[in-house]
Amino acid sequence: MRYFEKITRYNVEELDEQLTAQPELWDTYTIRTADPHLPFHGTGDIWVRHRNKAEIDADLRKLGEPHFAEWWPAWHKLPALKPLVFDLMRRECATALGAIFITRIPPGGMVKPHHDRGGWHAEFFPRKIYVTIRTNDRVVNRVEDEAVIMQRGDAWWFNNLPIHSVENGGDTERWTLIVCMATT
Repeated sequence: MRYFEKITRYNVEELDEQLTAQPELWDTYTIRTADPHLPFHGTGDIWVRHRNKAEIDADLRKLGEPHFAEWWPAWHKLPALKPLVFDLMRRECATALGAIFITRIPPGGMVKPHHDRGGWHAEFFPRKIYVTIRTNDRVVNRVEDEAVIMQRGDAWWFNNLPIHSVENGGDTERWTLIVCMATT
């Protein structure tokens, strides 16, 4: 495969339980999901790590400018993230950690086709890893002409520079941890 590489598999049960117990963590910051023109419209997310929220709120253009990512409150409320994130960094020989999100796609929903080219973040943190927390056999991740159905706990790198999308054709939500890193 040119656009996908399976890295490892994790036990995500504890993280799933922590997310289930704290539904208020979802969609506290909807800048990616509220705009119907953006590819993430109709999905949900939890911001775990990114630029300082006050800086983004003061000037939305700062979202795409170089910055040092910070831990958002969800990091401290989801302790099961620590071993996953730091193990991924070790496995990938990460030199820097960028944004971290947890995303959800409702049954019948999708992340519309898009690419991440041209942005500072995608260029500086090109190693983007998905860890599937909840899924079903009808969730299809696509990059150009390749498609993957990821299983619960699977960790996959994927190339987010070409056109990519995710379709949830199943009856259950799809939850995925996304970790962005710079590597050697």
